[in-house]
Amino acid sequence: MKTKSKVLRLAACIVLCELAGLIGAVFTTPAIPTWYASLAKPAFSPPNWLFAPVWTALFALMGVSLYLAWSKGLTKSRMAAAAFAIQFALNIGWSFLFFGLKSPLYAFAEIVMLWVSIAATIALFWKLDRRAALMLVPYICWVSFASLLNYAVWTLN
Repeated sequence: MKTKSKVLRLAACIVLCELAGLIGAVFTTPAIPTWYASLAKPAFSPPNWLFAPVWTALFALMGVSLYLAWSKGLTKSRMAAAAFAIQFALNIGWSFLFFGLKSPLYAFAEIVMLWVSIAATIALFWKLDRRAALMLVPYICWVSFASLLNYAVWTLN
């Protein structure tokens, strides 16, 4: 594949993944100063300003991971492609459930499924390209923390 095509494919993967963040922001942004501000949060809750840069970086890593897996035959691995698509959809869905529906309970149930789907994606990407799998490790670490935070918010409220 030519260098220009590779760069375009990489850019497309990153933009696609960053779009998940933009879609999630539709539900998140209006709820932060109102509903989310009114919730009891655990002492380990990070400041609100931290979430946007962390998620931007994680979506970029997800995009690079997708590109690497795609370059190594993702289109031939239906299981890996499906796992990535499922975790992608669940990621967007969490913002809708937590901030859109204002349901920490439903969001917690969903984030558990998100964690499992990320773990499956990592395992399946490992078979295609270990770098692609490793790019998702910060993502699953952050979602592990987010799961704990989600659970705490649910139980405190």
